[in-house]
Amino acid sequence: MGFGACLKGEEYGFLRENEHLGKHVILLGVAGSYAYGTNNENSDLDVRGIALNRKSDLLGMTGFEQYVDERTDTVIYAFRKIVTLLLSCNPNVVELLGLRREHYLYLHPVGEALLEQKAMFLSKRAIQSFGGYADAQLRRMQNALARDRFPQSEKEQHIFRSVKNAMYDFHRRYRTFEDGGLHLYIDQAVNPELETEIFVDVNLKHYPLRDYKNMWNEMHNVVKEYDKIGKRNRKKDDDHLNKHAMHLMRLFMMAIDILEEGKIETYREAEHELLMDIRMGKYQKPDGMYREEFYEMLSEYEKRLHIAAEHTSLPEEPDLKKVQEFVMWAHERVIKDEL
Repeated sequence: MGFGACLKGEEYGFLRENEHLGKHVILLGVAGSYAYGTNNENSDLDVRGIALNRKSDLLGMTGFEQYVDERTDTVIYAFRKIVTLLLSCNPNVVELLGLRREHYLYLHPVGEALLEQKAMFLSKRAIQSFGGYADAQLRRMQNALARDRFPQSEKEQHIFRSVKNAMYDFHRRYRTFEDGGLHLYIDQAVNPELETEIFVDVNLKHYPLRDYKNMWNEMHNVVKEYDKIGKRNRKKDDDHLNKHAMHLMRLFMMAIDILEEGKIETYREAEHELLMDIRMGKYQKPDGMYREEFYEMLSEYEKRLHIAAEHTSLPEEPDLKKVQEFVMWAHERVIKDEL
C-alpha cells in the first residue's frame, strides 16, 4: 500500500494548510495495526506525527500542544509535548520512534536526527509506563469478561475491586475523612435477584456535600457500567476484546525489547503469527472466555518483564542533558527560520 501517496489527497490538506503544521512538521508515520504488523482487510490508516513549535510559541504568547483530525484519524504532537511524553516513556509515542523505515511517510532532517538519538529517552521509566499500559489493557479485558460471562457472585467481586480502585485516590482529591469514612464490603444480598452484593457503611460528619456527591458519582458510574449486560453486540465485543488481548501481549514484547536490548521495535515481525492468532480469537473458548494457554503465556511474559526490569542496563532516568541539547538545537532552527 502506498501510504505516502494518501497524504497528497484533499482529506490531508490540513497537513499543508494548518498554521501549526506545514513546514513545522518534522515526522509523519503510520500508527495502529499497520505499524504493529497486525492489520487486516478492515484496518484503517492511522497517522501520527510531530511538528516543531512555532517561533511565537517559543518567544511569544501563542501555544500549541497537538492537532487532531478525526476524519482521517491523524494526531500531530507539538515537539515540546512529545519530548515530555518521550521522557516518561509513554508507549503511545515511543512506538513512533520504532517504526519500519517504509512506515515513515515524511522525515525532515530534524525528524531524522530525533530518530538517530532516540536512545536518549530510554530509561527504567519504561517499567512503570509499559507495565501500567499493559495493566490497563488487562483490566479492560477483565471488565468485559466480568460484565458478560462471569457468574453473578464473581461479577460482584470484580465490581467491588473496580469501585475500590476508583476510591484509591479519594484522599488525594477530596477532603480527608477526619471524622468517619466510607467502608465498602460484600455480603449476602438483600436484592432477591442477586446472590451477593456490595454494601457501604457511611459515617461522615460535617463533610462537604459536593465532595461526597462527586465520590458517590464515581462509584455509581462503575456499577452502572457493569449493569449494561446484554445491551452490546457479542461479536463486536469479542473483536474488541481480542484486540485488547493482542495489545496486552504486544506491550510486554515492546517493553522487554527496550529493557533487554535498549531498542524500540514497533513492528512485531517475529511474533506476527501469535499476535494475529490472538486477534482472530484463536485463544478464546466458545463461551468467550480465554483458554488456559493464553493465561500461561501471559504469565510467562510477565515473568520475562520482571527479570528484564531487574537486569536492565538502562539508566534510572533518561539522558536529560542530551535531550536538553537536542531540544535547544531544534528550537534554534525555528528561531533562525532555518526550517
